[in-house]
Amino acid sequence: MTLITPSEHPFAAYVRILGKGQRGSRGLTRDEAEHAMGMVMQEQVTAEQLGAFLMLLRFKEESPEELAGFCSAVRQHTQAPAIDVDFDWPSYAGKKRQLNWYLLAAKCLAQQGYRIFMHGGGAHTAGRLYSEALLAALDIQSCQSWDDVSATLDRNNIAFMPLQAWSPRLQHMIDLRNVLGLRSPIHSLVRLINPLSARCGLQSIFHPGYQAVHQEASRLLGDNALVIKGDGGEVEVRPDVSSELLGCGEQQSWSETLPAQTQQRLMKPEQLDPEHLVRVWRGDADDDYGQLAIIATMAMALRGLGTPFEAALKQAEQFWQNRTR
Repeated sequence: MTLITPSEHPFAAYVRILGKGQRGSRGLTRDEAEHAMGMVMQEQVTAEQLGAFLMLLRFKEESPEELAGFCSAVRQHTQAPAIDVDFDWPSYAGKKRQLNWYLLAAKCLAQQGYRIFMHGGGAHTAGRLYSEALLAALDIQSCQSWDDVSATLDRNNIAFMPLQAWSPRLQHMIDLRNVLGLRSPIHSLVRLINPLSARCGLQSIFHPGYQAVHQEASRLLGDNALVIKGDGGEVEVRPDVSSELLGCGEQQSWSETLPAQTQQRLMKPEQLDPEHLVRVWRGDADDDYGQLAIIATMAMALRGLGTPFEAALKQAEQFWQNRTR
């Protein structure tokens, strides 16, 4: 009787590359990463392979080449339509120390005619306040289709789309956090994708060292992007400390330091009251930290379109003063 040896699954090679011990393992090339993520996006891998793949990457820490390859595969799979956008604004971290002032910054920029596409992945970590919970109160529309996004941008210059609506596969991988017990590289990858090819991709990467990885991945992709360590992991400048801004465009990388907007270390509120965002927007309440964060965040975004930061700061102050409440 002849025994038939089972054939190896095609994706097993990528798990082996990452997991073959300290001496035998290595990172993926950009082409390998693109092919591997293409298989993942097309659901050509088993659940066991996906979990092993994500956790091996998490342990190793992804390289710029891997992130660029992953991003290319996701963009090809997503096949988003051509929609004119100025800023791609990922919002995946949620806030736990300060309110979500970046939402008012984005809303204010939209009033000035800048087209902003925001996207997020839902409430995946307890104790955080996520964008999705605040959209209705701030009159920012959540969209469920690309047609809806296009129409909303034409009407309001700002639209939010849940990750589940434009990439259920990526949302599934983010949701694995509560199964695997750790975040995977997908939490970083979604900040890089810029599915509508906006003029500037804004990325907030909280953990030290990862900012430079994202900057290089964006350069490899040929994107115009800004990377900061935003407050709580969101695209929001902390006004009471200096911030390093990493950028790239036209295949060139650059960096500069954004100065603190106040010498006073501002205290976090005792609790996060979403209604306070609405009151500040309407001018019914003041918030020193919030106003500084809003203006600095707008200035950072304008820097991504080429305006020097000091000039962008003055422009952002005018935007805030002239907002329609």
